[in-house]
Amino acid sequence: MTTRFFQVREMLTQARPQTPRFANFLPTTFLAATLSAATFLTATFSAAGANAPVSRTQVSIAGEKFLINGQPTFAGRTWAGVSIEGRLMNSRMVQGNFDDLNPATRTRWTYPDGMPWDPERNTREFIAAMPEWRRHGLNAFTLNLQGGSPEGYSAKQPWHNSAIQGDGSLRPDYLARTGRILDRANELGMVVVLGIFYFGQDERIHDEAAVIRAVDATVDWLYQRGDQHVLIEINNETNVKYDHPILQPERVHELIARVRARRAPAGHRLLVGTSYGGGKIPGENVVTVSDFILIHGNGVKDPARITEMVAQTRALPSWRQQPIVFNEDDHFDFDKPINNFVAAIRAGASWGFFDFRMKGERFPDGYQSVPVDWGIHSPRKRAFFTKLQEITGGLK
Repeated sequence: MTTRFFQVREMLTQARPQTPRFANFLPTTFLAATLSAATFLTATFSAAGANAPVSRTQVSIAGEKFLINGQPTFAGRTWAGVSIEGRLMNSRMVQGNFDDLNPATRTRWTYPDGMPWDPERNTREFIAAMPEWRRHGLNAFTLNLQGGSPEGYSAKQPWHNSAIQGDGSLRPDYLARTGRILDRANELGMVVVLGIFYFGQDERIHDEAAVIRAVDATVDWLYQRGDQHVLIEINNETNVKYDHPILQPERVHELIARVRARRAPAGHRLLVGTSYGGGKIPGENVVTVSDFILIHGNGVKDPARITEMVAQTRALPSWRQQPIVFNEDDHFDFDKPINNFVAAIRAGASWGFFDFRMKGERFPDGYQSVPVDWGIHSPRKRAFFTKLQEITGGLK
Protein backbone atom coordinates (compact mmCIF):
# COMPACT_ATOMS: atom_id res chain seq x y z
CA MET A 1 0.00 0.00 0.00
CA THR A 2 2.90 2.34 0.80
CA THR A 3 4.32 1.74 -2.66
CA ARG A 4 0.99 2.54 -4.29
CA PHE A 5 0.75 5.80 -2.29
CA PHE A 6 4.09 7.03 -3.58
CA GLN A 7 3.21 5.98 -7.14
CA VAL A 8 0.04 8.06 -6.95
CA ARG A 9 1.85 11.02 -5.41
CA GLU A 10 4.44 10.91 -8.20
CA MET A 11 1.66 10.82 -10.82
CA LEU A 12 0.02 13.86 -9.26
CA THR A 13 3.17 15.93 -8.90
CA GLN A 14 4.21 15.24 -12.50
CA ALA A 15 0.75 15.80 -13.95
CA ARG A 16 1.24 19.33 -15.33
CA PRO A 17 0.61 18.91 -19.07
CA GLN A 18 3.14 20.16 -21.60
CA THR A 19 0.78 21.08 -24.43
CA PRO A 20 2.92 23.46 -26.51
CA ARG A 21 0.33 26.00 -27.62
CA PHE A 22 -1.31 26.28 -24.23
CA ALA A 23 1.46 25.66 -21.71
CA ASN A 24 1.49 29.33 -20.79
CA PHE A 25 -2.25 29.32 -20.07
CA LEU A 26 -1.94 27.02 -17.04
CA PRO A 27 -2.15 28.91 -13.72
CA THR A 28 -0.25 28.10 -10.55
CA THR A 29 -3.46 26.75 -9.01
CA PHE A 30 -3.28 23.80 -11.42
CA LEU A 31 -1.57 21.55 -8.86
CA ALA A 32 -3.08 23.08 -5.74
CA ALA A 33 -4.93 19.89 -4.86
CA THR A 34 -1.96 17.53 -5.29
CA LEU A 35 -1.14 16.48 -1.74
CA SER A 36 -4.72 16.28 -0.50
CA ALA A 37 -5.69 14.27 -3.59
CA ALA A 38 -2.87 11.85 -2.89
CA THR A 39 -4.11 11.43 0.68
CA PHE A 40 -7.66 10.74 -0.52
CA LEU A 41 -6.50 8.29 -3.18
CA THR A 42 -4.45 6.34 -0.64
CA ALA A 43 -7.69 5.45 1.12
CA THR A 44 -9.46 4.80 -2.17
CA PHE A 45 -6.85 2.36 -3.44
CA SER A 46 -6.66 0.63 -0.07
CA ALA A 47 -10.42 0.05 -0.01
CA ALA A 48 -10.68 -1.06 -3.62
CA GLY A 49 -7.73 -3.43 -3.76
CA ALA A 50 -4.33 -3.23 -5.37
CA ASN A 51 -4.82 -5.27 -8.54
CA ALA A 52 -6.78 -3.70 -11.40
CA PRO A 53 -9.00 -6.05 -13.45
CA VAL A 54 -8.37 -6.61 -17.13
CA SER A 55 -10.78 -4.70 -19.36
CA ARG A 56 -12.66 -6.87 -21.87
CA THR A 57 -13.63 -3.81 -23.89
CA GLN A 58 -11.03 -1.30 -25.01
CA VAL A 59 -11.93 1.85 -26.92
CA SER A 60 -9.38 3.62 -29.08
CA ILE A 61 -9.31 6.11 -31.95
CA ALA A 62 -7.73 5.91 -35.38
CA GLY A 63 -8.26 9.11 -37.36
CA GLU A 64 -11.98 9.89 -37.28
CA LYS A 65 -12.95 6.35 -36.31
CA PHE A 66 -13.62 4.75 -32.95
CA LEU A 67 -12.29 1.25 -32.48
CA ILE A 68 -13.39 -1.37 -29.97
CA ASN A 69 -10.75 -3.99 -29.22
CA GLY A 70 -8.75 -2.80 -32.22
CA GLN A 71 -11.57 -3.08 -34.76
CA PRO A 72 -13.63 -0.17 -36.13
CA THR A 73 -17.15 -0.09 -34.78
CA PHE A 74 -19.73 -1.35 -37.29
CA ALA A 75 -16.89 -2.55 -39.51
CA GLY A 76 -17.91 -2.64 -43.18
CA ARG A 77 -21.45 -1.42 -42.47
CA THR A 78 -23.06 1.07 -44.85
CA TRP A 79 -26.50 2.62 -44.74
CA ALA A 80 -28.13 4.51 -47.63
CA GLY A 81 -24.74 4.60 -49.33
CA VAL A 82 -22.96 6.04 -46.28
CA SER A 83 -20.32 4.16 -44.30
CA ILE A 84 -21.04 4.14 -40.59
CA GLU A 85 -17.78 2.39 -39.75
CA GLY A 86 -16.12 3.88 -36.68
CA ARG A 87 -19.20 5.63 -35.27
CA LEU A 88 -20.44 5.79 -31.67
CA MET A 89 -24.21 5.43 -31.75
CA ASN A 90 -25.13 6.78 -28.36
CA SER A 91 -27.85 7.99 -26.02
CA ARG A 92 -27.83 10.32 -23.05
CA MET A 93 -28.54 8.02 -20.08
CA VAL A 94 -27.03 10.17 -17.36
CA GLN A 95 -29.46 9.25 -14.56
CA GLY A 96 -28.32 5.64 -14.27
CA ASN A 97 -26.60 6.42 -10.97
CA PHE A 98 -28.97 9.22 -9.87
CA ASP A 99 -29.80 10.05 -6.28
CA ASP A 100 -31.12 13.14 -4.53
CA LEU A 101 -29.38 14.02 -1.27
CA ASN A 102 -31.81 16.89 -0.59
CA PRO A 103 -34.68 15.59 1.59
CA ALA A 104 -36.83 18.56 0.52
CA THR A 105 -36.88 17.42 -3.14
CA ARG A 106 -36.35 13.67 -2.86
CA THR A 107 -40.10 13.03 -2.65
CA ARG A 108 -40.50 14.38 -6.21
CA TRP A 109 -39.12 11.14 -7.60
CA THR A 110 -41.70 8.68 -6.24
CA TYR A 111 -42.34 5.79 -8.64
CA PRO A 112 -45.71 5.41 -10.41
CA ASP A 113 -46.28 2.24 -8.37
CA GLY A 114 -46.19 4.34 -5.20
CA MET A 115 -42.76 3.20 -4.03
CA PRO A 116 -40.36 5.91 -2.82
CA TRP A 117 -37.31 6.86 -4.80
CA ASP A 118 -34.70 4.10 -4.68
CA PRO A 119 -31.28 4.68 -6.34
CA GLU A 120 -30.45 0.97 -6.15
CA ARG A 121 -33.66 0.04 -7.97
CA ASN A 122 -32.91 2.67 -10.59
CA THR A 123 -29.44 1.25 -11.27
CA ARG A 124 -30.73 -2.34 -11.34
CA GLU A 125 -33.37 -1.43 -13.91
CA PHE A 126 -30.79 0.51 -15.95
CA ILE A 127 -28.45 -2.49 -16.09
CA ALA A 128 -31.31 -4.83 -16.99
CA ALA A 129 -32.18 -2.66 -20.01
CA MET A 130 -28.66 -2.38 -21.45
CA PRO A 131 -28.61 -5.59 -23.54
CA GLU A 132 -31.75 -4.55 -25.42
CA TRP A 133 -30.27 -1.14 -26.21
CA ARG A 134 -27.20 -2.86 -27.59
CA ARG A 135 -29.24 -5.35 -29.62
CA HIS A 136 -30.73 -2.38 -31.49
CA GLY A 137 -27.25 -1.03 -32.28
CA LEU A 138 -26.47 1.29 -29.35
CA ASN A 139 -22.76 0.90 -28.68
CA ALA A 140 -22.28 3.86 -26.33
CA PHE A 141 -24.08 6.02 -23.78
CA THR A 142 -23.36 9.03 -21.61
CA LEU A 143 -23.39 8.70 -17.82
CA ASN A 144 -22.60 11.58 -15.44
CA LEU A 145 -21.12 11.83 -11.97
CA GLN A 146 -23.14 15.03 -11.44
CA GLY A 147 -26.09 13.84 -13.47
CA GLY A 148 -28.34 16.14 -15.47
CA SER A 149 -31.61 17.85 -14.73
CA PRO A 150 -34.18 15.20 -13.73
CA GLU A 151 -36.78 17.48 -15.31
CA GLY A 152 -35.00 17.63 -18.66
CA TYR A 153 -34.51 21.39 -18.55
CA SER A 154 -34.65 23.42 -15.32
CA ALA A 155 -34.15 27.07 -14.44
CA LYS A 156 -33.17 26.05 -10.90
CA GLN A 157 -31.77 22.81 -9.52
CA PRO A 158 -32.53 22.50 -5.80
CA TRP A 159 -31.96 18.73 -5.79
CA HIS A 160 -28.53 17.45 -4.82
CA ASN A 161 -27.35 14.88 -7.34
CA SER A 162 -23.58 14.62 -7.18
CA ALA A 163 -21.01 11.88 -6.82
CA ILE A 164 -18.58 14.64 -5.85
CA GLN A 165 -18.42 16.02 -2.34
CA GLY A 166 -17.59 19.64 -1.56
CA ASP A 167 -13.90 18.92 -1.05
CA GLY A 168 -13.63 17.07 -4.36
CA SER A 169 -13.62 13.56 -2.92
CA LEU A 170 -16.00 10.98 -4.37
CA ARG A 171 -19.01 9.41 -2.67
CA PRO A 172 -18.64 5.63 -2.29
CA ASP A 173 -22.35 4.93 -2.91
CA TYR A 174 -22.29 6.76 -6.25
CA LEU A 175 -19.08 5.00 -7.23
CA ALA A 176 -20.60 1.63 -6.39
CA ARG A 177 -23.61 2.24 -8.65
CA THR A 178 -21.48 3.74 -11.40
CA GLY A 179 -19.04 0.86 -11.17
CA ARG A 180 -21.78 -1.72 -11.68
CA ILE A 181 -22.92 0.08 -14.82
CA LEU A 182 -19.35 0.28 -16.12
CA ASP A 183 -18.85 -3.42 -15.41
CA ARG A 184 -21.95 -4.38 -17.42
CA ALA A 185 -20.91 -2.10 -20.28
CA ASN A 186 -17.50 -3.76 -20.26
CA GLU A 187 -19.16 -7.19 -20.51
CA LEU A 188 -21.42 -6.06 -23.36
CA GLY A 189 -18.71 -4.36 -25.40
CA MET A 190 -20.22 -0.89 -24.93
CA VAL A 191 -18.42 2.45 -24.53
CA VAL A 192 -19.33 4.83 -21.71
CA VAL A 193 -18.90 8.58 -22.05
CA LEU A 194 -18.45 9.48 -18.39
CA GLY A 195 -19.17 13.12 -17.62
CA ILE A 196 -17.74 14.55 -14.42
CA PHE A 197 -19.34 17.97 -13.85
CA TYR A 198 -22.78 19.43 -14.54
CA PHE A 199 -23.91 23.05 -14.27
CA GLY A 200 -26.44 23.47 -11.50
CA GLN A 201 -24.43 21.09 -9.32
CA ASP A 202 -20.83 22.30 -9.73
CA GLU A 203 -21.43 25.11 -7.26
CA ARG A 204 -21.62 22.45 -4.55
CA ILE A 205 -17.86 21.99 -4.97
CA HIS A 206 -16.00 24.36 -2.67
CA ASP A 207 -13.23 25.78 -4.83
CA GLU A 208 -10.92 25.24 -7.78
CA ALA A 209 -8.61 22.99 -5.81
CA ALA A 210 -11.58 20.72 -5.10
CA VAL A 211 -12.54 20.69 -8.80
CA ILE A 212 -9.03 19.54 -9.68
CA ARG A 213 -9.13 16.98 -6.87
CA ALA A 214 -12.37 15.55 -8.28
CA VAL A 215 -10.86 15.18 -11.75
CA ASP A 216 -7.80 13.41 -10.38
CA ALA A 217 -9.87 11.14 -8.14
CA THR A 218 -12.17 10.16 -11.01
CA VAL A 219 -9.33 9.34 -13.37
CA ASP A 220 -7.41 7.35 -10.78
CA TRP A 221 -10.53 5.45 -9.74
CA LEU A 222 -11.03 4.40 -13.37
CA TYR A 223 -7.37 3.44 -13.70
CA GLN A 224 -7.50 1.41 -10.51
CA ARG A 225 -10.57 -0.40 -11.88
CA GLY A 226 -8.77 -1.12 -15.13
CA ASP A 227 -11.46 0.49 -17.30
CA GLN A 228 -10.43 1.07 -20.91
CA HIS A 229 -13.93 1.41 -22.38
CA VAL A 230 -14.56 4.84 -20.86
CA LEU A 231 -14.27 8.25 -22.54
CA ILE A 232 -14.09 11.27 -20.22
CA GLU A 233 -16.33 14.31 -20.74
CA ILE A 234 -14.96 16.92 -18.33
CA ASN A 235 -18.25 18.78 -18.12
CA ASN A 236 -21.56 18.91 -19.89
CA GLU A 237 -21.84 22.11 -21.94
CA THR A 238 -18.85 24.04 -20.69
CA ASN A 239 -20.23 27.35 -21.98
CA VAL A 240 -23.40 27.18 -19.81
CA LYS A 241 -23.63 28.57 -16.24
CA TYR A 242 -20.55 27.12 -14.55
CA ASP A 243 -19.47 28.84 -11.33
CA HIS A 244 -15.82 27.78 -11.35
CA PRO A 245 -13.67 29.52 -14.02
CA ILE A 246 -11.67 26.36 -14.65
CA LEU A 247 -14.90 24.72 -15.90
CA GLN A 248 -15.67 27.57 -18.28
CA PRO A 249 -14.64 27.69 -21.98
CA GLU A 250 -11.55 29.85 -21.52
CA ARG A 251 -9.89 27.43 -19.09
CA VAL A 252 -11.52 24.00 -19.35
CA HIS A 253 -8.70 22.91 -21.68
CA GLU A 254 -6.48 22.84 -18.57
CA LEU A 255 -8.50 19.95 -17.15
CA ILE A 256 -8.57 18.12 -20.49
CA ALA A 257 -4.79 18.42 -20.71
CA ARG A 258 -4.48 17.28 -17.10
CA VAL A 259 -6.37 14.07 -17.82
CA ARG A 260 -4.25 13.45 -20.90
CA ALA A 261 -1.12 13.80 -18.76
CA ARG A 262 -2.22 11.13 -16.27
CA ARG A 263 -1.50 7.56 -17.30
CA ALA A 264 -2.45 4.25 -15.79
CA PRO A 265 0.35 2.17 -14.22
CA ALA A 266 0.19 -0.08 -17.30
CA GLY A 267 0.86 2.93 -19.52
CA HIS A 268 -2.46 3.51 -21.28
CA ARG A 269 -4.47 6.68 -20.76
CA LEU A 270 -8.09 7.71 -20.92
CA LEU A 271 -9.39 9.61 -23.95
CA VAL A 272 -10.95 12.93 -23.03
CA GLY A 273 -12.88 15.96 -24.28
CA THR A 274 -15.75 18.20 -23.23
CA SER A 275 -19.03 19.39 -24.73
CA TYR A 276 -20.68 22.69 -25.61
CA GLY A 277 -24.30 23.84 -25.62
CA GLY A 278 -26.60 23.19 -28.56
CA GLY A 279 -25.45 24.66 -31.87
CA LYS A 280 -22.12 25.86 -30.45
CA ILE A 281 -18.80 25.16 -32.20
CA PRO A 282 -15.94 24.32 -29.78
CA GLY A 283 -13.11 26.73 -29.11
CA GLU A 284 -9.62 26.34 -30.52
CA ASN A 285 -8.13 25.82 -27.06
CA VAL A 286 -10.41 22.84 -26.44
CA VAL A 287 -10.05 21.26 -29.88
CA THR A 288 -6.25 21.48 -29.64
CA VAL A 289 -6.08 19.25 -26.54
CA SER A 290 -9.14 16.99 -27.07
CA ASP A 291 -9.03 13.38 -28.28
CA PHE A 292 -12.56 13.64 -29.70
CA ILE A 293 -14.94 16.55 -30.26
CA LEU A 294 -18.32 16.64 -28.50
CA ILE A 295 -21.03 18.93 -29.86
CA HIS A 296 -24.76 19.17 -29.14
CA GLY A 297 -27.78 19.49 -31.39
CA ASN A 298 -30.19 20.90 -28.80
CA GLY A 299 -32.00 23.90 -30.22
CA VAL A 300 -31.03 22.97 -33.78
CA LYS A 301 -34.36 22.67 -35.60
CA ASP A 302 -32.99 22.55 -39.14
CA PRO A 303 -30.96 19.39 -39.94
CA ALA A 304 -28.92 21.47 -42.39
CA ARG A 305 -27.40 23.21 -39.37
CA ILE A 306 -26.18 19.83 -38.07
CA THR A 307 -24.34 19.32 -41.35
CA GLU A 308 -22.94 22.83 -41.12
CA MET A 309 -21.74 22.30 -37.52
CA VAL A 310 -19.71 19.29 -38.56
CA ALA A 311 -18.19 21.20 -41.48
CA GLN A 312 -17.37 24.20 -39.27
CA THR A 313 -15.68 21.97 -36.70
CA ARG A 314 -13.57 20.30 -39.36
CA ALA A 315 -12.58 23.72 -40.70
CA LEU A 316 -11.04 24.79 -37.39
CA PRO A 317 -7.24 25.21 -37.68
CA SER A 318 -6.82 23.11 -34.51
CA TRP A 319 -8.86 20.13 -35.75
CA ARG A 320 -6.63 17.07 -36.17
CA GLN A 321 -9.17 14.68 -37.71
CA GLN A 322 -10.56 13.77 -34.31
CA PRO A 323 -13.94 12.00 -34.33
CA ILE A 324 -16.91 14.36 -34.02
CA VAL A 325 -19.69 13.14 -31.73
CA PHE A 326 -23.10 14.58 -30.99
CA ASN A 327 -23.77 13.14 -27.54
CA GLU A 328 -26.92 15.17 -26.91
CA ASP A 329 -29.73 16.15 -29.29
CA ASP A 330 -33.39 16.52 -28.37
CA HIS A 331 -34.73 16.61 -31.94
CA PHE A 332 -36.39 13.54 -33.33
CA ASP A 333 -38.58 13.21 -36.51
CA PHE A 334 -37.20 9.70 -36.95
CA ASP A 335 -39.99 8.87 -39.42
CA LYS A 336 -38.89 11.61 -41.81
CA PRO A 337 -36.26 11.08 -44.51
CA ILE A 338 -34.11 13.86 -43.07
CA ASN A 339 -33.66 14.64 -39.38
CA ASN A 340 -30.80 15.57 -37.09
CA PHE A 341 -29.78 11.93 -36.62
CA VAL A 342 -29.62 11.26 -40.35
CA ALA A 343 -27.88 14.59 -41.03
CA ALA A 344 -25.12 13.78 -38.54
CA ILE A 345 -24.61 10.31 -40.00
CA ARG A 346 -24.43 11.64 -43.56
CA ALA A 347 -21.92 14.29 -42.42
CA GLY A 348 -19.62 11.64 -40.95
CA ALA A 349 -20.34 12.28 -37.26
CA SER A 350 -21.71 10.11 -34.47
CA TRP A 351 -25.09 11.02 -32.94
CA GLY A 352 -26.70 10.81 -29.50
CA PHE A 353 -30.37 10.70 -28.47
CA PHE A 354 -31.50 13.03 -25.65
CA ASP A 355 -34.99 12.13 -24.45
CA PHE A 356 -36.76 13.86 -21.57
CA ARG A 357 -40.35 13.75 -20.32
CA MET A 358 -42.16 16.70 -21.84
CA LYS A 359 -45.20 18.53 -20.51
CA GLY A 360 -48.22 16.24 -20.35
CA GLU A 361 -46.21 13.06 -20.92
CA ARG A 362 -46.17 10.08 -18.58
CA PHE A 363 -43.69 7.73 -16.94
CA PRO A 364 -42.51 5.69 -19.97
CA ASP A 365 -41.37 8.88 -21.74
CA GLY A 366 -37.95 10.34 -21.20
CA TYR A 367 -34.59 8.77 -20.36
CA GLN A 368 -33.42 11.84 -18.45
CA SER A 369 -36.57 12.38 -16.41
CA VAL A 370 -36.66 10.77 -12.95
CA PRO A 371 -38.01 8.26 -12.16
CA VAL A 372 -36.91 6.63 -15.38
CA ASP A 373 -38.41 3.81 -17.40
CA TRP A 374 -35.19 2.41 -18.87
CA GLY A 375 -37.00 0.17 -21.32
CA ILE A 376 -38.04 0.95 -24.89
CA HIS A 377 -41.68 1.53 -24.03
CA SER A 378 -42.65 4.96 -25.36
CA PRO A 379 -43.39 5.88 -29.00
CA ARG A 380 -40.38 8.21 -29.13
CA LYS A 381 -37.99 5.62 -27.70
CA ARG A 382 -39.29 2.98 -30.08
CA ALA A 383 -38.90 5.35 -33.03
CA PHE A 384 -35.28 6.09 -32.12
CA PHE A 385 -34.29 2.48 -31.58
CA THR A 386 -36.08 1.38 -34.73
CA LYS A 387 -34.14 3.96 -36.76
CA LEU A 388 -30.94 3.02 -34.97
CA GLN A 389 -31.38 -0.65 -35.85
CA GLU A 390 -32.15 0.27 -39.45
CA ILE A 391 -28.91 2.26 -39.72
CA THR A 392 -26.64 -0.12 -37.82
CA GLY A 393 -28.19 -3.50 -38.50
CA GLY A 394 -28.14 -4.04 -34.75
CA LEU A 395 -25.46 -5.76 -32.67
CA LYS A 396 -25.28 -9.44 -31.77
